[in-house]
Amino acid sequence: MVEKFIKDYSGEFKVYQLWKNLPKGVMYQTYKIIISYLLDINKIAVDAEGKIGYIWPPDYKRNKNLKWE
Repeated sequence: MVEKFIKDYSGEFKVYQLWKNLPKGVMYQTYKIIISYLLDINKIAVDAEGKIGYIWPPDYKRNKNLKWE
């Protein structure tokens, strides 16, 4: 559920805002573990502004507003 939400809203939310906008309640500790896992396996990335973007597969169409450093 979290990964699909990130994929649908890639580049629109920061970590805490994303958690607040999830359609179903997820405990914050569990959410942080999911985010950490998705970062470790390179399915998501955080841009310079702190917004989360979905980057898998590598040729996935990314939001043009994201600025990676």
